[in-house]
Amino acid sequence: MQFQVPQFIEVEDAIFGPLTFKQFVYIAGGAGIALIAWRLLPFFIALPIMGAAVALGAALAFVKYNDRPFIVMLEHAFYYLLNAKLYLWDNSRKARPKPTEIPISPEAALGIPKLSESKLHELAWSLDIKERIRENEGGGNSNLS
Repeated sequence: MQFQVPQFIEVEDAIFGPLTFKQFVYIAGGAGIALIAWRLLPFFIALPIMGAAVALGAALAFVKYNDRPFIVMLEHAFYYLLNAKLYLWDNSRKARPKPTEIPISPEAALGIPKLSESKLHELAWSLDIKERIRENEGGGNSNLS
C-alpha cells in the first residue's frame, strides 16, 4: 500500500489571494484599528494612530529579520523589556598596572624563562624518563635479553 508523503510543509498556503491566513489577519487588524481610530477620534489625533496601526500590520505581515517573522522580534523585545537584567562591573581592569609601570628584567626582555633549581631538576628528570621510554619502545626491551 502506498501513501503520499506531504511535501513543502514549511510553506504556508495562500488563502486570500496572494496572502496567507496570518498575513490577512495582520493586515485586517491594522486596517480595523485604523478605521476605529478614524471614526472615533478627531482627524489630527487619529492620523498618527492610523499610520502606526497600518505600519505595524504591514510589518507583521511582510517583514522578516534574519529569516524570522517580525512577530518573533517583537516578542523578544517585549520579554527583554519586562525581565530583570543583571549588570556586572568588571573591576579587574582597574587593578592591573599599566604596561609602562612593570619593570622588565633582561631575561624577560629576551624571552628567557626564569627557572628555580627545583623546577629545573623536575624538567631534567621528566626529559630523562621520556628518553628512556623512547629507547625501550624503539629498540625493544634490552633489560630482558
